[in-house]
Amino acid sequence: MEHTDQTLDAFLEELKEHSSGSSGMSPNQKLDSDLFRYSAAPGISGREAAPACLVRGQVEELGYTLTEDPLGNLCYHKGEPDPLRPRLMISAHLDEVGLMATYLEEDGMVRFTCVGGIDARVLPGRAVYLPRSHCYGVIGVKPIHLVDSAQRGKAVSVEDLVLDLGADSKEEAQTLVQPGDQIVFDCRGWTEQGSLVRGKALDDRAGCVILMQLMEQLDDSNITFCFLTQEEVGCRGAKAAAERIRPDYSIVLEATTAADLPGVPEQKQVCQLGKGAVVGFMDRSTIYSRNLYQTAFELAQKQNIPIQTKTMVAGGNDAGAIHTAAGGVQTLAISVPCRYLHSPSCVIDPKDAYAVRDLAQVLAQEMVSGRLSREWDGQEIF
Repeated sequence: MEHTDQTLDAFLEELKEHSSGSSGMSPNQKLDSDLFRYSAAPGISGREAAPACLVRGQVEELGYTLTEDPLGNLCYHKGEPDPLRPRLMISAHLDEVGLMATYLEEDGMVRFTCVGGIDARVLPGRAVYLPRSHCYGVIGVKPIHLVDSAQRGKAVSVEDLVLDLGADSKEEAQTLVQPGDQIVFDCRGWTEQGSLVRGKALDDRAGCVILMQLMEQLDDSNITFCFLTQEEVGCRGAKAAAERIRPDYSIVLEATTAADLPGVPEQKQVCQLGKGAVVGFMDRSTIYSRNLYQTAFELAQKQNIPIQTKTMVAGGNDAGAIHTAAGGVQTLAISVPCRYLHSPSCVIDPKDAYAVRDLAQVLAQEMVSGRLSREWDGQEIF
């Protein structure tokens, strides 16, 4: 609907300039500022160039060596690892859920498919952004008075939706979009209200921002920091990176579903905003090492870091691919609780992100120290 002459490169330059005044900020203030920039960058699975550009620009002066693979994973390390100490991989994923154009109708409307897991109920009427043409549109659906009574009580499907760019014809639409173009939720919805922030793609741009701060805080040649691709469509980047790095340990930085809403029993809320870092014992893709799980809680208690566990076995993340790679990797996911995950309006409490960062830092130091047992603990009787 709205089109400007600004290119994506200019858009990214604006985001970079947003960080130019951050040199005097505290780590927490810097994290808050970076959350906005990384949330705004468009990058669905397989189209992660924009957030990757922000990462490259921010890492330039930190002295790391970059290895980029054919899937677009960005993996950073310093020097040669000490063979007498464990190797650690810390990761977050660059991609966000979104949409991809598939077909242009003769009347100018655009058909699309979902990239990643999106509940179709959150789509009708939503404003979206097309990075390639730097234009905005809206997702349209048949008006309720034209829907027959048998269908009115049913959830809408993606096949019933169209992207409206304001084009009057297929020819006009072709100047704005082509099949295969990515479509993301409108990035202009960032807001701060009280202690909470709202924006798109906080799964997993919050993890990316935390990972960036860990790169500034942890100077160890046995740690590889990875910004991974295509997590939302099957953890594809994670598998490739872990097979190449072959770490002994892995920490996955994520955002996870928080259902702390009215009417939801506490045991089904999964986790709660404001209660700290989320460390689970199991999800749908990983049964986590009990040794690492217990160590995380012990370290959090010693360091006064807020921590909580998942109250349900739900979701999955890159840990599922990493822990089975390269002969097996002891892995733990540390997550930021997030309401309305995979929607245009993810909501988090930045204090939880601080807790994830602080816990990941002390756990990483413990992992590379060699003090932890590297034996699998699943054979314990109790």
